[in-house]
Amino acid sequence: MSSELSFIDLFIQASPLVQLVMLLLLATSVVSWAFIFQRNRVLKSAAEEMKKFEDKFWSGVDLNRLYQELSARQTLQGMASLFCAGFKEYVRLRKSPSTPADAIMDGTYRAMRVSLSREVDSLESRLPFLATAGSISPYIGLFGTVWGIMNAFIALGEVQQATLAMVAPGIAEALIATAMGLFAAIPAVIAYNRFSHQVEKLENSYGNFMEEFSSILHRQSLTAAASQGN
Repeated sequence: MSSELSFIDLFIQASPLVQLVMLLLLATSVVSWAFIFQRNRVLKSAAEEMKKFEDKFWSGVDLNRLYQELSARQTLQGMASLFCAGFKEYVRLRKSPSTPADAIMDGTYRAMRVSLSREVDSLESRLPFLATAGSISPYIGLFGTVWGIMNAFIALGEVQQATLAMVAPGIAEALIATAMGLFAAIPAVIAYNRFSHQVEKLENSYGNFMEEFSSILHRQSLTAAASQGN
């Protein structure tokens, strides 16, 4: 048996179950990397869109004009979605003169909360897969390793004179399963932690905007109610 075996050689010589484990871990790694690149683009785009919206919102633009401009877009995300949901509900409730200011603000805030929940769900998409891949891949690889080593020792027990050269390839091919499990798990865990932190920061920023926007609308409601009372 050659002492220099490539990964392909070890894969071919492995038992069918160990081969299945290796293929499963390889597929997990490929899917994880695809999700990592996709989530990175999505979260980066969300952060950029948030900054653009904040710059425009706090520039003193008229809220009605901003709402009309954003409503013309085919898709909205992040703060723009929260703003449109809240402002639309605010305008709808303001059309009824009998609706008190507190009821208007409650309805507006609930509309923004629903939009916030949808935005967070969208940002967290694919993250559960990364968490699952990061947590179970080492155990799947360890299972393949244990199975491969067990088969190697069973085969070793069937021969009269055992040598290290006879058992080494079997153990090597089994250990590759553990290495592949770590290879699939480590990037997934790192990406999950990083993306979860980014989602948390975005969610906090969205929540702060909701509070600030609600305060602005509440002041407008009080001003409008005062002017009507006069």
